[in-house]
Amino acid sequence: MTEAGAPWQGSPVASSATFATRLANASRAAGPPLFFGLRLWVSVCLALYLAFWLELDNPYWAGTTAALVCQPHLGASLRKGRYRMIGTVVGGVAIVVLTACFPQDRVAFLAGLALWGAGCAFVATILRNSLALAAQLAGITAVIIATSELGATGGANGEVFMLAVIRCTEIWIGIVSAGVVLLGTDFGNASRRLATLFAAISAEIAGGFTGTLTLAGSELPDTQPARSELIRRVIALDPVIDEAFGESAQLRYHSPVLQTAVNGLIDAIAGWRVVWVHLTRRSDDQAGQEAGVVLRSLPQELRSAPKHGKPLLWMADPTGLRRICEAAIGTLAALPAPTPSLRLLTDRTAAVLAGISHALNGLAVLVADPARPVPRGYRVRLHVPDWLPSLVNAGRVFVTIGAVELFWIITQWPNGALAITFAAIGLLLFSPRADQAYAGAVSFVVGTGLCAALAAVIAFAVFPGKEGFAAFSIAIGLVLVPAGAGVAQPWQTPMFTAMTAFFCFLIAPTNQMSYDVIQFYNRALAIVAGLGIAALSFRLLPPLSPAFRTRRLMTLTLRDLRRLAIGPIPRKPADWEGSMYSRLCAVPDAAAPLQRAQLVTALSVGSAIIQLRRIARRLGLGPELDAALEAMARGDSAMATTRLGQLDRALAARPDAAGLQVRGSILAISEGLIQHATYFDAGAPG
Repeated sequence: MTEAGAPWQGSPVASSATFATRLANASRAAGPPLFFGLRLWVSVCLALYLAFWLELDNPYWAGTTAALVCQPHLGASLRKGRYRMIGTVVGGVAIVVLTACFPQDRVAFLAGLALWGAGCAFVATILRNSLALAAQLAGITAVIIATSELGATGGANGEVFMLAVIRCTEIWIGIVSAGVVLLGTDFGNASRRLATLFAAISAEIAGGFTGTLTLAGSELPDTQPARSELIRRVIALDPVIDEAFGESAQLRYHSPVLQTAVNGLIDAIAGWRVVWVHLTRRSDDQAGQEAGVVLRSLPQELRSAPKHGKPLLWMADPTGLRRICEAAIGTLAALPAPTPSLRLLTDRTAAVLAGISHALNGLAVLVADPARPVPRGYRVRLHVPDWLPSLVNAGRVFVTIGAVELFWIITQWPNGALAITFAAIGLLLFSPRADQAYAGAVSFVVGTGLCAALAAVIAFAVFPGKEGFAAFSIAIGLVLVPAGAGVAQPWQTPMFTAMTAFFCFLIAPTNQMSYDVIQFYNRALAIVAGLGIAALSFRLLPPLSPAFRTRRLMTLTLRDLRRLAIGPIPRKPADWEGSMYSRLCAVPDAAAPLQRAQLVTALSVGSAIIQLRRIARRLGLGPELDAALEAMARGDSAMATTRLGQLDRALAARPDAAGLQVRGSILAISEGLIQHATYFDAGAPG
């Protein structure tokens, strides 16, 4: 039968069916990118039309901005567009002030311009998402206006205010045009995508945690890689949250709820780690019995491992699930726990459920109850995980812009100001990308070179003889539509972004078109040279490597943990937790799962130390605890574990709830120190 069927499989009918299927699949895959390319083209055409109608000096800045603002996702475009507008105004004001401070001092003016670019790169590296983009635009706008007012050798003129108004107007026209087109052609789905991600991660954490309790008393599988991957996925929620804010003003009002939800997922993973470590160290019948007691206190909805479609079930009734989790937390708090081991399990299980409850609260805001009140007392505080990458980026921008300015003054290159502009654009756009900066900048240069070739063809072979804005729009659509489709797919995105962004700038459309070939190629050379210098700077002054950044984050965390052990008790544990959340978010993707696990362990140990020090003071155990923590601060985890054990035995005579809570925290700290003794002892003084 197989042999008889084989000829049919190679027959023309089967080949036609296979070809038709592949063609249909290719059409479905190409549809969304092509639709985005059309939207980008319409946005650019609208921006250019408005700039032509207003008879602005350089309408191509409006078209260039519209191409840059367009993003495949509606929320990202709108959110980034708003902050681009803010950054544009800040950059315009900054260059007006800088010109007023140094009206006749060319050297001071150019040095101030380089310093402003460095400051914007510094801020853009510290901040994230749309806020970082605002800082980038503040630097780029300042350089654009500055190079428009500079003379042949870098002297400022007195027209800076009107130039700032005109350039900001052109850029705002591009931003508004792109926003109008996108709002009219895309309804957005960032909230739904974010809700699905929240539900999926929460379900996997709940399933993995209950699976750990179920297998207690036997040899537990290693869940460290799974927890590390979950941490990475939680961190990846940040840009999706930013997109959701762009689509809904109401969600921006509830940003504290969503940020608390993200932190809750990290806390749940940290609590799961403590329970897994404890049960791994005690694979006996008593551990299984204690885990069983805790497991029976959990609701049935959280006991089973996540299955296909389970996230959709979590999305169906997040408010009901949150109430179930809160009821389970109350049950665990009332559960008799005569041993430190059971106390640890109940406390950490309650912490896991509290984290999941926060995530469900955020999920409810997204899909079920957007009118719920924002928690009071929440304050946004910026936690910088490491200042060094920002300083490196700022130094690179200052040196590179200064070098290009000096080269321009010495050579008196007519298009040197344009090279400065695009060197600054390349530097500011790619500096926050760390180890991906050089590859992205090189791809940007390649895309700009291809864009220059296509712009030459359109400008000198297609435009001449064509009249009217409609013919002009069709001509530029020959490039913008396919290049925009390239932006919407994951392959070589920087290259296609450069092609769409700089195409209008290269053809330089004006109300009275000029077809000067020499001027076109001089402009193209300056643009490619400026971006090439920016790419070269990432090679000559490279960003910090992922391995080095990871080591610094771990070293800084260990330093802060040791200070926490012997220094003043923080007024709010949220300060310590916020600092650790920011460092976990800053860990490069290339970091090993063990390194993420060590940072999560440091988070748990630090939180336990804060809780332990507060309770121990009330119980009169300060000196004994201080001795143990001083050993930990010296990098002697073995001695710290020994002294914590002595403190635990001294508390054995106190079977009350406070004593058992302290003993549970001692057990959690000791097991964390033992598991990662190499890390906690690193850099100990000799």
